[in-house]
Amino acid sequence: MTWLVTGGAGYIGSHVVLALREAGLAPVVIDDLSSGFARFVPEDVPFVQASILDGETVRGTLREHGVEGVIHLAGFKYAGVSVRRPLHTYAQNVQGTATLLEAMVAEGVRNLVFSSSAATFGTPDVDLVTEQTPTNPESPYGESKLIGEWLIADVARAGSDGGNDDDRLRHTSLRYFNVVGSGTPRLFDTSPHNLFPLVFDALAHGRTPQINGDDYPTPDGTCVRDYVHVADLAHSHVVAAQRLAAGETLEPVYNLGSGEGSSVRQIMDTIREVTGIDFTPEIKPRRPGDPARIVATGELARRDLDWAMRHDLRAMVASAWEARQLAGNDYPA
Repeated sequence: MTWLVTGGAGYIGSHVVLALREAGLAPVVIDDLSSGFARFVPEDVPFVQASILDGETVRGTLREHGVEGVIHLAGFKYAGVSVRRPLHTYAQNVQGTATLLEAMVAEGVRNLVFSSSAATFGTPDVDLVTEQTPTNPESPYGESKLIGEWLIADVARAGSDGGNDDDRLRHTSLRYFNVVGSGTPRLFDTSPHNLFPLVFDALAHGRTPQINGDDYPTPDGTCVRDYVHVADLAHSHVVAAQRLAAGETLEPVYNLGSGEGSSVRQIMDTIREVTGIDFTPEIKPRRPGDPARIVATGELARRDLDWAMRHDLRAMVASAWEARQLAGNDYPA
């Protein structure tokens, strides 16, 4: 079975490609390399350098490789930047998804796993986010991901009205928060906006890592977030793909959450322990809009997608640090 991975040269996408291969499935990658890296794609995996906004190339890729399903990770993923670049965000995430869906319908590809985001929830007023928690995105990025979910559901409904169930789109959307760690030392997170790369980069250049606010109503005063290991995440994407390909019906949305979360100070303490670099984080003012705690349950995904937190916080940090060290001077600026 061949699966197309959009954004398969990125941090999460490249881990999904590895997980597909380990499961005996044949991945094909399409990526415009706007944030991904060609070297993240294994040499024996077909790679098409193109944007998903190029509908003809997407259709040709689906057709040429006999694609059975798509794991859709391509998109503009920076929530903060999306506030300054809303049109770009909507073009990449909404029009890109619509173009992909048009190509899938035209080529008869009926299985789709969508990489959504916990940004669809905004700042929920609950201790533990579930799939029933109301969505209230607070950035163009979060809005674009929620619209993507709507588009997919609409296409599925349109395909099933009065038609054969075999012709309808089988789909699920996976929402998650902070993805960290590395499943193999040759793959690593290069985002200039994520906590782990920011701290590692500061340490590598002799700067002091920063904590934005230590006066939140949490046990240690710093924000609590859901951190999940990228390899655990990739595994559940593949399980979702396998179940859809088998004709099974999944929930429209799953949260891939830890159920507990970790504080920023816990992250800093673990990084200090793992790296052996002694530092005391500099405390900066709170960032506007940062909620004290956002943590999701993963119970539904545990039931249906073999979701589990197989890596503790130390393993997350250790694997990410090993990959960062191995990258050395090859680490992208």
